[in-house]
Amino acid sequence: MTKPRVLVIDDESDVRNTIAAILSSRKGGYEVVLAASAAEGLALVKKQPFDHVLSDIYMEPEDGLFFLSQAKKDDIPANIIMMSGQADADMAIKAIKMGACDYIHKPVTAGQLFFVLQRAEEQSRLKKENAFLRSEIQKKYSFNNIVAKSPKMLRIFNIIAKVADYKTTVMITGESGTGKELVAKAVHFNSNRRKHPFVPVNCGGIPENLLESELFGHVKGAFTDAVRAKKGLFEEADGGTMFLDELGDLPFPLQVKLLRVLQEEEIRPLGDTRNIKVDVRIVAATARNLEQDVKNGRFREDLYYRINVLSIVIPPIRERKEDIPLLVDHFRVKYNQRLGTAVRGVHPEVMRLFLEYRWPGNVRELENVMERAMVLTETDTIKVEDLPKQIRMSTGVGMPPSIPGLDGTILSIKQSSKILEKELIKKALAKTGGNKTQAAQLLEISLPALLYKMKGYGIVPEPGQAGENEIDA
Repeated sequence: MTKPRVLVIDDESDVRNTIAAILSSRKGGYEVVLAASAAEGLALVKKQPFDHVLSDIYMEPEDGLFFLSQAKKDDIPANIIMMSGQADADMAIKAIKMGACDYIHKPVTAGQLFFVLQRAEEQSRLKKENAFLRSEIQKKYSFNNIVAKSPKMLRIFNIIAKVADYKTTVMITGESGTGKELVAKAVHFNSNRRKHPFVPVNCGGIPENLLESELFGHVKGAFTDAVRAKKGLFEEADGGTMFLDELGDLPFPLQVKLLRVLQEEEIRPLGDTRNIKVDVRIVAATARNLEQDVKNGRFREDLYYRINVLSIVIPPIRERKEDIPLLVDHFRVKYNQRLGTAVRGVHPEVMRLFLEYRWPGNVRELENVMERAMVLTETDTIKVEDLPKQIRMSTGVGMPPSIPGLDGTILSIKQSSKILEKELIKKALAKTGGNKTQAAQLLEISLPALLYKMKGYGIVPEPGQAGENEIDA
């Protein structure tokens, strides 16, 4: 393997030589190049590739920030670490904001230098790994942000690809959290309508008295609050796709009007006397059993058969467990980026629990669990104690031995649960800097419940940790 290449820029020769000697002393060593000014350093990084650049800030005639700004302007890929003999926090913040990956104080020690370089190398490795995983997932297993490799999901991908360009109405069914909207988006963005709007509507999320106006629009004066004309969502979606989520919650009177839209391809805004032609593809979704709703008189039979032309049934995650490891890694990469964490994976016992758990909330629940665990974990690997209680207890798994008191000597479930609960509260408070509101959210309990438990366990946040703007109930 080639040695990492480091460019050291400092206008003091003693500093340059000292850092070079430290870097060369490391087993395996670094290839070191020295520069006496920002201009000389810029000339070198433009000619040669470097893994890291160590640059002093206070130099003349051009300082280190000049070098940093020019290097970033020229898209130099090296990790740039700024150095200074002055304890200036504002300057450190400014350098980081300008794109420096780290900041160290002089005189530079071997321990400090190797720690900063190791951290920079780890950040670079994670960035490359994340980029590679994203490209691999996109290439092999992703279909418009749907991550899967199970035969059931691959069949769905195949159906979407076949029907995308046709105006055929699509009905997507599946349990809550299976990703029905993602499938609807895949239908739209793989079709010849992709350049036109994709308009999602939650039929159960808009009050009945407003839903008709939202869907079909209204003219000025159509009702008391109609002070101006409004274009409806069907007009907004003209040429594109309308996604009717939770179709089973559509009020009965509007079911009649939706049927007319499907049959006549025209709408009539509230208070208007004219019909407006619209070219809209309908993709609907529901977690309800519409066939049973038809039998019970809750859903129109003619609309059911008109809208259920092509049915796509999304299987729950418990029926496609081969997708779970792939989804876990997908969410790990996603939240490493979003949260700024460096989680490298999950413990084998965690993966076993994931594969055995029934996931009533499906993919949405798995994503939430991963995000929560990545916030709570104190290492680069998600462990059993980082998981919510319902998953830890789902298969009768024992308490993690790393928590004090749970070494197998305590057989009382009640007592063990209290010990675990106390430790998780402490960990959540530490993770949130003593902010009880945020800790309660991580623990998935109410703030009053957290305060009650803290009082019962005698837990007091560390000095200086309590949130300054937080009001205890």
